[in-house]
Order: sequence, then structure tokens, then C-alpha cells
Amino acid sequence: MNPSDDWEQRSADLWAAFNAAPDGWDEEEFRERVGVLADELGPDHPVAAFERACAWDSTGHSDKAVPLYRRALERGVDGIRRRRAVIQMSSSLRNTGQPEESVRLLVEERERGSDELDDAVSATLALALTSVGREREAVAIAVGALARHLPRYQRSMANYARLLVEPH
Repeated sequence: MNPSDDWEQRSADLWAAFNAAPDGWDEEEFRERVGVLADELGPDHPVAAFERACAWDSTGHSDKAVPLYRRALERGVDGIRRRRAVIQMSSSLRNTGQPEESVRLLVEERERGSDELDDAVSATLALALTSVGREREAVAIAVGALARHLPRYQRSMANYARLLVEPH
């Protein structure tokens, strides 16, 4: 069951306030406020686990976020939150010294389909690849993602990105 529109709005408002003034928030208070909202959904709700993970992650605690992202995914978080959970968990895994798992998850995610978060998947994958010593591939992915947004040189940049990883 998805959260109500009212719940979604209150959650969006809380995140907007946090993001508008990140230095003005007490991190523990913010996590508590997210927790109060999450509690409304119930202890087993995938969105509750996802929101708690985001709150820990956004306050610099990747280690506490990863198990909550896993729980959200295991419990069936769906829609755009599912993809965000994969991206954010992968970033946190990289930050906690598990870049190989991060790369694996993001490569799988790229194969699942396309949406507005494609470039976020690519950017996070590029970072993870640098953490496992695959810098050329990381640059190729980053330049390939960037090429689509350039007003000129799109085809050239896409070709350069491809040539970085093609066998010589």
C-alpha cells in the first residue's frame, strides 16, 4: 500500500525544509522527524525503511543507511523509490568500503531500464568504478552521460567515450 497523498506532501515538505537549510538542522532532530512520519506507515512498510535510510544517509551515516535500504528493497519498495534506493545504497556501499558490490548493483540497475535517474546511476557507477581501479571505464561512462546534455559535440563525445573502453 502506498502512502497517502497527505503523507507524501508532509514528507516532501520535511525534506524540502531540510535541503533548504542543511546547516540549520539538528541531525538527530531531523532523523526523529523522519522517524515519526515513517512510524505512521508501520514497522514493515518498505517506504518507512527507505525514508529512514535516506535520513541516515543525508546526515552522513552511510553505515546505518545500508541495512535500511536493503530492508526497503527486500520489502518491495517500488517506483522511483526503488531506483533511488539502489543508487543511494550503492553510493553508501562505496563510502563504506564495498565498491565491488556497488559496481555490481549499478551495472544491474543500468540494464533494468531507463528513466530520469539514468544519469544518477551513471555518475554513481563512475565513482564506484574509480574505487575499484577502473578509471578509464569510469571516465567513459561519465563522458557518455554528459554527452547527451551538450549543446554541441554530442556525437564526438559519445564516440570518445566509446573509444576509451574499446579494445585497441
